[in-house]
Amino acid sequence: MSPYLLIDVGNGRTKFGLATSDAILEQRDTPTSLLVADTTRTLATVLTGWSHGLVVASSVVPDATERLQAHFGSQMLNLRHDIPLGIGIRYPKPESIGADRLANAVALATLHGAPGIVIDFGTAVTFDIVEADAAYVGGVIAPGLRLMTDYLHERTALLPQVELREPDTAIGKSTVGAILAGAAIGYRGMVRGILEKLREEMGNPATLHVVATGGDAAWIASRLPEIAHVEGDLTLHGLRIVANLHARQPS
Repeated sequence: MSPYLLIDVGNGRTKFGLATSDAILEQRDTPTSLLVADTTRTLATVLTGWSHGLVVASSVVPDATERLQAHFGSQMLNLRHDIPLGIGIRYPKPESIGADRLANAVALATLHGAPGIVIDFGTAVTFDIVEADAAYVGGVIAPGLRLMTDYLHERTALLPQVELREPDTAIGKSTVGAILAGAAIGYRGMVRGILEKLREEMGNPATLHVVATGGDAAWIASRLPEIAHVEGDLTLHGLRIVANLHARQPS
């Protein structure tokens, strides 16, 4: 069977994965703005040397979705709520669930088990909940860490833009130190508080699989024991699992 081409279109960057049914073989990425501006040329550059069969994509950028579908045609499967995913969905408006969030939920349930929570640290931080019967039931959306720190810089005259790192102390001894304390300690406090409330509403299950993904996942999770696993490729693995469900089996 030809390898799959997995495409995870985010607001800032688009990730590409060449995968078999069992593993992701290679990854590349490009700014999503380039993909939208010149789809054919960008794909020709990014996919140089790759040979693939089925294409499975999750996209949160409608313009990119349309251009990818036009380029790949029937070869591409667009991940949506109304295709077989291997999990159930109990949500009032399933069509409004982001495709990346569904891919994360698929990967969580398949690779780690249910019940569980996926935390995706991107432009926004999202919490997605899979109940014990492997059904997606909803989640939480909050501002992403870098969105918050960038906003402080952009909307205030005297606050600088900072490179995120651990603060030396909780009490900032400089403007940069104060921002770092708010970012690291404050943000982890928000994540911990949301997790506590979600666990409570899920009935305090004895086992709850909490997995983090996204650009800032490793840094934030490093001092949050509530997060058991960090997987940077979780969304791509969700796409790989969906590809397995839809790939034609040899006769």
